[in-house]
Amino acid sequence: MSKWTGSWLSGPRAALEPGADSNDGTAQRWKGERLGLPKDGPGSVASTGRRAFAIIVDFALAAGVAGLFTYPDLPRNWSLLAWFAITTVAVAFFGFTPGHALFGLRVARIDGVALVGVPRAALRTALIFPIIPAVVWDADGRCLHDKAARTVVIRVR
Repeated sequence: MSKWTGSWLSGPRAALEPGADSNDGTAQRWKGERLGLPKDGPGSVASTGRRAFAIIVDFALAAGVAGLFTYPDLPRNWSLLAWFAITTVAVAFFGFTPGHALFGLRVARIDGVALVGVPRAALRTALIFPIIPAVVWDADGRCLHDKAARTVVIRVR
């Protein structure tokens, strides 16, 4: 059977990514195990809840910054531009946004390089706009925008 039909005709286990389920029937034991990350504590994959609260903080901060420039009018779409700029610059050079810092998170490259860099940060941030890449994740807890940028959001505390 071809690979594309096997992913849906062979049942849910066939749709797992390579290495998520070994041939001997043992499944991945925790998120990030295939990436060499610990099960919990610093360096482990961040939970969905922490990530969600962090992005809400970032959205609120961006709306406030944009509001400073558009006052007395509402910021409207200017807050999206502010959010894109804040997120891209912060992740590219520091590895975290203000929301990430508040919740003890950091964006890390999966190849171990220290800085995420502007191209990866811009790609990652741009792919959050359509929303779908940010709410679909794999067995390692990495969303589609993280997979495209080859990054992972980890806990720092």
